[in-house]
Amino acid sequence: MLLDRDRTLSGLPLDRVDALRLTYAGASAEDVLAGVHAEFPGEVALVSSFGAEAAVLLHMVARLDPDLPVLMVDTLMLFEETLAYQRELSEVLGLRNVQHLRPEAEDLAALDPDGTLHRRDPDACCVVRKVAPLDRALRHWPVVLSGRKRFQSATRAALEVFEADGDRLRVNPLAHWSATDIRAYMDRHALPRHPLVAKGFPSIGCAPCTTRVAPGEDMRAGRWRGTGKSECGIHFGADGRILRAS
Repeated sequence: MLLDRDRTLSGLPLDRVDALRLTYAGASAEDVLAGVHAEFPGEVALVSSFGAEAAVLLHMVARLDPDLPVLMVDTLMLFEETLAYQRELSEVLGLRNVQHLRPEAEDLAALDPDGTLHRRDPDACCVVRKVAPLDRALRHWPVVLSGRKRFQSATRAALEVFEADGDRLRVNPLAHWSATDIRAYMDRHALPRHPLVAKGFPSIGCAPCTTRVAPGEDMRAGRWRGTGKSECGIHFGADGRILRAS
């Protein structure tokens, strides 16, 4: 399935949001990925945390194009289990282009020299360790694939498959998937699980800012617990669109 050229606008991939939504309304995640990959050759990258549910989209991408760039933000505060899982999953799936994005040493020296910024100002910590490295890398990629899903939190409840992210096109192929869909896909393809999931971590970020989640809690309740923060320095409006923190 390819985008109908008569319905597109000239210019950046971002200009085609409405046409993409029309063309791929009701399409499977695999069809969305294949269409975007064909429509925007050399312009697409996947951002992945290699977290609890990351294996599904990574598996789809590996089957489509194992050389597609996979951008992993390494904040230098990740769980060791996450780093080990990234290595395992990359080998199992045959991913050949995983790129680690790390904070600049100069930024850390100026803003977080003792590694305690996450305690004093978690938003600022996310900006220097995650948002800034990712923004630098994404200058090269006008189309970004994301594994975000509506069921994950209230801030993502109205998430669209195709959305604007600044001057980029962001694609969320799994936006409409449920937790049951994720588990079924992982079981069907015998995908390795993140080792922390079985220990009570259904959503996994940096080690200092992630706690276990009790039964009945929101799956992201363990992220920045007690701070009122729910996203990594990037905020979302009621319609699921991205709003940069000021």
